[in-house]
Amino acid sequence: MAFIIEFAIRLFVNPRWAPAMIVGQWVVRGQVPEYVGAPQKRFAWSIGLGLGLWMFYLIVIERVIGPINMLVCGTCLLLMFFESAFGICVGCKLYNWLRPEQVQLCPGGACAYTPPAGSGGHAGHAFVLVLFIGAIVGANHFVGQGPSLRGMHHPSVQGHSDTQAPSSAEEERCRVPAFAKAMGHETIWKQHNGCL
Repeated sequence: MAFIIEFAIRLFVNPRWAPAMIVGQWVVRGQVPEYVGAPQKRFAWSIGLGLGLWMFYLIVIERVIGPINMLVCGTCLLLMFFESAFGICVGCKLYNWLRPEQVQLCPGGACAYTPPAGSGGHAGHAFVLVLFIGAIVGANHFVGQGPSLRGMHHPSVQGHSDTQAPSSAEEERCRVPAFAKAMGHETIWKQHNGCL
């Protein structure tokens, strides 16, 4: 609802009355403003409004909870991350590709700026990134095995082995709750609670 209201005000009323824009102006009031062209920002805001309306339809009207929600939310978070972390407005870039004439006032002067050769880094930077990704993948593999598979004790497996039938208390503890069933996450819930 917050997204829908925010982007509807930006698109159909005036951006200066949008709540997030008001808060943003208060936060950066001590900085020199960087103006961005309205046409490409309106296009980007319309993408945000579309994502918000889609989620409203899925969750509030249809009561759908599942991977499609994660896809829509992930897309929205990715777009916001690119703009907040890198100053890259993906919606603005899409607008530039779809329009024949060049837009004005891009964030960071990206419309008129041509980066010098080699400004994207060098082989040493690539090597560090490859090491970082390898470390994260290795850690994920180790963590994903779970404590019992790494030879550590896990309280959820105490009291019975794979060959023994689980006790009634264990069956009750491992009964999947209704919310996990409604989301289609029975296996994930059991995995998280050591019931597989």
